[in-house]
Amino acid sequence: MTDTAFSSLALPTALLDTLQQLGYEKMTPIQAQSLPRSMAGEDLIAKAKTGSGKTAAFGIGLLLRLKPAHFAVQALVLCPTRELSTQVATELRRLARFQQNTKIITLCGGQPIGPQIGSLEHGAHIVVGTPGRIADHLRKGTLKLDKVKTLVLDEADRMLDMGFIEAIEGIIDHTPGNRQTLLFSATYPKQIRQLSSRFQNNPVEVSVESVHSPQQITQLCYPTSEADKDDLLVRLLSHFRPASCVLFCNTKQQCETISAMLRDQGFSAGAMHGDMMQKERDQMLIQFANGSCSILAATDVAARGLDINDLPAVINYDLPRNSETYVHRIGRTGRAGKEGLALSLYTDYESRKIRAIEEYQQQPLPLGEMGDLPSQVTPMHASMVTLCISGGRKDKVRPGDILGALTGEAGIAGDLVGKINILDHVAFVAIKRDTANQALGRLINGKIKGRKFKVRPMEAGLPLGDERPPRRR
Repeated sequence: MTDTAFSSLALPTALLDTLQQLGYEKMTPIQAQSLPRSMAGEDLIAKAKTGSGKTAAFGIGLLLRLKPAHFAVQALVLCPTRELSTQVATELRRLARFQQNTKIITLCGGQPIGPQIGSLEHGAHIVVGTPGRIADHLRKGTLKLDKVKTLVLDEADRMLDMGFIEAIEGIIDHTPGNRQTLLFSATYPKQIRQLSSRFQNNPVEVSVESVHSPQQITQLCYPTSEADKDDLLVRLLSHFRPASCVLFCNTKQQCETISAMLRDQGFSAGAMHGDMMQKERDQMLIQFANGSCSILAATDVAARGLDINDLPAVINYDLPRNSETYVHRIGRTGRAGKEGLALSLYTDYESRKIRAIEEYQQQPLPLGEMGDLPSQVTPMHASMVTLCISGGRKDKVRPGDILGALTGEAGIAGDLVGKINILDHVAFVAIKRDTANQALGRLINGKIKGRKFKVRPMEAGLPLGDERPPRRR
């Protein structure tokens, strides 16, 4: 037994069994530092990068403090985005399998408030949500937080960047003063310290080193000018050809402009930012996660909702404002022991940012070899195509029904069918590109569960079947 084994903690046998079933082999550094403190009831300030195991770091202690027989909101987790809220709630439900009758609900904007009110009327033990929608429920009197034992602020720095400080303060005022408050943040700016001093009681600070191993992530930077940035970007993509890639931009407009430029050059690219409708963001996340969108141009805030464990590359089209954010960005690749690639474009004006990143990481940022890059653009199509089916959970459509319709009457091999996502009124299935037209025709002319549904292809990049020749520059 080692001090990073979950069995070294005073955990119930049922929880240890659940952790083993879920593949939690040993504690990550942030879990090893946080769990003994949170289980002891102490307030916590934890600084850790994305993918470090934060949800289990606060979730295990949170679940152990619950009394399932007491049907009241006993824990509240605040997240900056709906996507992250969904991700956190999903993982908490997995961890909660060790004890029966634990109800967890999400309360986020971009969804009708009526069904949320209905869920609250039936009671809940844990609420996960965004500050804006939580504040809405408090104003309506549909949510009571007077029994909260544990409050978690997840990715607190981003919530402050998004202007949620007043909403957060108002929410905290509705919780008991003797609650436990756990604050998790990728960076630790002055505003976080101020928030902690107001709402935490003698918090313990823990931090996990945020510098990435050079063996884990290959970092390369490329000098350029503003006028040549787009040309360099398409040459980098043509050379490295990552199966999927997050392209970081500093503004929402830049995300739209760059993704449109890449599509025009023959790349499968989409955008993800806060000005998009929630439906558009959900669909883009599905396409990126299932391999039918290769390149996602995103802002830092929008990228917080991504939960992609196997991301081959990230590209900084714009360098971030601070070095901590740079480390947070590149930490999305090279996870779970896999190698990652992080490319950065920078102008003369941004040379100081490069030096600051090198100082922060205490390691150099090597220059990429410009001579290795091709002069000819080679379009990059996503390996999958997403088909959208006009029937979902409310229509009793299940993943097995769609898979059966494709592999049965349609005669498509099961290994050509990718991820299947079922929403309330719509479903999405990823199909290998070469088989997409066949699958589309069979689904349009066939039936799912004995019923006819409308089906259409969705692509972030080129229209289905459009193969453009390489374009010389």
